[in-house]
Amino acid sequence: MNKVFSLLMIVLMAAQIWRPFGIPGLRRRGDFWKIAIAAMIVFGLDVLLRPH
Repeated sequence: MNKVFSLLMIVLMAAQIWRPFGIPGLRRRGDFWKIAIAAMIVFGLDVLLRPH
């Protein structure tokens, strides 16, 4: 599941650079880093909440 999520995030960042989504907070091409920050937060939560 992590690999699918990683690939999805990369596709979303590339799409944001190619053609911005136009939703609040993601209106410019340079806002692709916000998607990367969200992905890092989700991966961090995954590591913290995963049973050991």
